Amino acid sequence: MTTLAGTRHIVWDWNGTLLDDNHAVVTAVNTVCAEFDREHIDIDEWRAVFSRPLLQCYERLLRRSLDDQDWARIDVLYHDAYRELLDTCGLAKGVPNALHDWAKDGRSQSLLSMWFHDELVDLVTARGLYELFARVDGLRAEVGGGSKAEHLRRHLAAQELDARDVVLIGDVLDDAHAAEQAGTQCVLVTTGVTSRAALEKTGRPVVDSIPEALAILAES
Repeated sequence: MTTLAGTRHIVWDWNGTLLDDNHAVVTAVNTVCAEFDREHIDIDEWRAVFSRPLLQCYERLLRRSLDDQDWARIDVLYHDAYRELLDTCGLAKGVPNALHDWAKDGRSQSLLSMWFHDELVDLVTARGLYELFARVDGLRAEVGGGSKAEHLRRHLAAQELDARDVVLIGDVLDDAHAAEQAGTQCVLVTTGVTSRAALEKTGRPVVDSIPEALAILAES
């Protein structure tokens, strides 16, 4: 049984965890809603429906079946709208100070995101964070929406990390699922697109900020 005690490496999620992007997410989702004649939603409604795989998530949101053409259209609509607001997205509370603090005493950290890899590198670099991570991995595919579990396995293998020594910190149920599948521990934050109630059902520690997540590791 893995524990949080003695953690030496953190794998950070990006969107909704280190990046405060909820307003951009909701605006992008509502761009999709408008195109498919669905009334707009707010962050609480998105938290209630959000899940992976994303195709099924959008089918519930839009109340219809979606074919490949629909999904490709949604992918473009969402990402174009989201990208327009990226410059308005700040870093989460406590970032980057918390990351600098973690890097002390020989501890390491890396970044694993379902956002597109080349764009992720540019975003992280522009915010002065790139050098804090031993490795940065984003999605290397034209259309996203799959599970994070396999991405996490590859991310750990590339760094020759023992999963038992790693904690994944993220904001959605897929982070908890990926951690379980890969054999790492996990701490979940309520800053993203999943409700506290849903996160708590995973049985993983749930906190409201990045500094609180690191405090749990320090106390373990």
